[in-house]
Amino acid sequence: MTVCEYRPGLEGIPAAESAISHVDGQRGILEYRGIKIEELAEKSNFLETTYLLIWGKLPTKPELEDFEHEIRYHRRIKYRIVDMMKCFPESGHPMDALQASAAALGLFYSRRDLHNPAYIRAAVVRLMAKIPTMVAAFQLMRNGNEPVRPRDDLGYAANFLYMLNEREPDPLSARIMDICLILHAEHTMNASTFSARVTASTLTDPYAVVASAVGTLGGPLHGGANEEVIAMLEEIGSVENVRPYLDDCLQRKSKIMGFGHRVYKVKDPRATILQNLSEQLFEKFGSDKYYEIAVEMERAVEERLGHKGIYPNVDFYSGLLYRKMGIPTDLFTPIFAIARVAGWLAHWKEQLEENRIYRPTQVYTGYHEAHYIPMEKRYS
Repeated sequence: MTVCEYRPGLEGIPAAESAISHVDGQRGILEYRGIKIEELAEKSNFLETTYLLIWGKLPTKPELEDFEHEIRYHRRIKYRIVDMMKCFPESGHPMDALQASAAALGLFYSRRDLHNPAYIRAAVVRLMAKIPTMVAAFQLMRNGNEPVRPRDDLGYAANFLYMLNEREPDPLSARIMDICLILHAEHTMNASTFSARVTASTLTDPYAVVASAVGTLGGPLHGGANEEVIAMLEEIGSVENVRPYLDDCLQRKSKIMGFGHRVYKVKDPRATILQNLSEQLFEKFGSDKYYEIAVEMERAVEERLGHKGIYPNVDFYSGLLYRKMGIPTDLFTPIFAIARVAGWLAHWKEQLEENRIYRPTQVYTGYHEAHYIPMEKRYS
């Protein structure tokens, strides 16, 4: 048996063949099914992009209308799930609540009829429709309020903001949220997508697949990074403190949240779009002092670390957008999850087409031919 080179984190090792998305980290290109993210952000909407990712083509007008109608019809969640969520501790993180709630959906809908296209479509619809409702419901319930019923007359992003804030959102905010969902929908073989594919390879139900991916996304080195960016900007406090803070980070060799990427060696194209969206939002609703700190931080990091390929990633500006919309910091990652469900389900469906259960090897570093030591002869 050939022994392969061990690489921590499986860096650079292909884990699947996929036609869903492509990243060129040297040129700053991200494509969904061959279409550049900039074009989708300008011309598409989130549910159309979701259809593209999962079924591999842009939908016709009737196909998109049918898909949107199904999503609207399935937005509500069963009262037993609501009752379960009311028992969650108010101090719990929304990502933990989302993981538990997503897994609970499997109790109601899991038949594991994985070779039936109708089952696959129904699972896609339910998960895409209900995940935003669960995120918004937990936010209201942890503050002692009843969840808001979804509105069938509102689009996907607008309905989520309505359920979250109990008021119909401004059209610009709704459109910007929709674009944010497009930008976060998919990104090749990242940690949570790999988790989704590993879980899918066991032929379990898609609700368990999404729950496992949600758990992976919640870490501060993955989806939780946008929360850490806001904490960093608050710690810096002013534009004048940016460079001393950066110098201190470099001296201590600590991670600078929102910068650097395992793939991109230039500025993340999603960060560029998010920065432009931030400026649109600030122009209409007023500036945010942390945005000026962020811009100065980007400038300083480029001067000091640009030669190493360290630039802003998708997490750097997304939190500022959500913050301006009045969204609590600990909901940033659940919103990321709402979007990324589309990508996870696309990979789930692709994994099923030519499935082989994941079973990687390891490099063993332990003892050989050790012997059992009786209790009376053991010493600490």
